Amino acid sequence: MTDLKAALEAVLFAAGESVPVGRISLVFAVEQDEVLLAAKELAEDYDREKRGIRLLRMDNKLQLCSAPEYAQLIVRTLEQRKPPMLSQSALETLSIVAYYQPVTRAVIEKMRGVDSSYTVSALQERGLIEACGKLEAPGRPTLYATTDAFLRVMGIESLQQLPPLPEVQGSEGTEQLRKSIAKLQEPDAEQQQTLFSDSVPEQTGA
Repeated sequence: MTDLKAALEAVLFAAGESVPVGRISLVFAVEQDEVLLAAKELAEDYDREKRGIRLLRMDNKLQLCSAPEYAQLIVRTLEQRKPPMLSQSALETLSIVAYYQPVTRAVIEKMRGVDSSYTVSALQERGLIEACGKLEAPGRPTLYATTDAFLRVMGIESLQQLPPLPEVQGSEGTEQLRKSIAKLQEPDAEQQQTLFSDSVPEQTGA
């Protein structure tokens, strides 16, 4: 690969969504740490040159996005409506999914104490959670987990960056969940961050 950075940029631009590092490594016939190093350098190039795009890393995936400082111009130019901020009930439900995933709706409702079918559907429509399988139990209820969009909106690289929770139960526990997620939520849902540290973490698997 003569220019790994250029090739990586081309693939991420064409994809328009997140692409697994393992997939890029396989196709490019290079090690994953080489892909991550190229991505880190590319992200630094964008930042140093004050380009209009940024490179995000979310767990083991990479994605190109617009620079957050141009969010309002993009919205006005493309006549996009900014998505509404999450309600308290949605934030509460999202918090439970984030910390206990994969989780069923029944577990969510048990923790919240109220029917959560509408809230779960709303979070799916926003792309923040998704169905990720079925529980091996009577009725085979759907399991839910957070998405790449959740990481992007919250400005974190992986679920491991969620703040630790105290060992609490019931309504107090739910409130702690809500507060933990609320601390991470960006003031502007359009904001995105470049998520590369000074060192490239070791990756395993695809």
